[in-house]
Amino acid sequence: MGIFTYESEVVTAIPPAKMFKACILDGDKLIPKIVPQAFKSVEYIEGKGEPGSIKKITFGEGSQFNYMKEKVEALDKDNFVYSYSVIEGDALMNSLEKITYETKLEPSPAGGSICKTTSKYYTNGDFEITEDGIKAGKEKALGIFKAVEAYLLANPEAY
Repeated sequence: MGIFTYESEVVTAIPPAKMFKACILDGDKLIPKIVPQAFKSVEYIEGKGEPGSIKKITFGEGSQFNYMKEKVEALDKDNFVYSYSVIEGDALMNSLEKITYETKLEPSPAGGSICKTTSKYYTNGDFEITEDGIKAGKEKALGIFKAVEAYLLANPEAY
């Protein structure tokens, strides 16, 4: 098994508390509403969002994947940190044991926030993840993040 780590940063005009609430705390409801082509539905199989909870995400029409299950690893509402692992589903492509993501929102000097994400891909056997595979996942995540940002900018009273 190998572990491949990828880090990324995105800057947004939205303050950390507001973005964290919309994207993380209420993302299970908000994202299927504003980006239905990404997530068709999100349902909790165990728990209600606290660490240890497991949720099933059904992807939207046109996605190359059907579903994935995520396990919440950590949730720190005070410091705007969220960590989860993809533990099941065709998004793992039978080549990955799991993918773990840690997202942290920090205040930016301009008044918005900086979203820092660390992704760790745990491979099965000697499978090696490609830069193209990471790039595709990063672009989809960025698209969802930007959709939430656009929603919050268009609806300043929300959250």
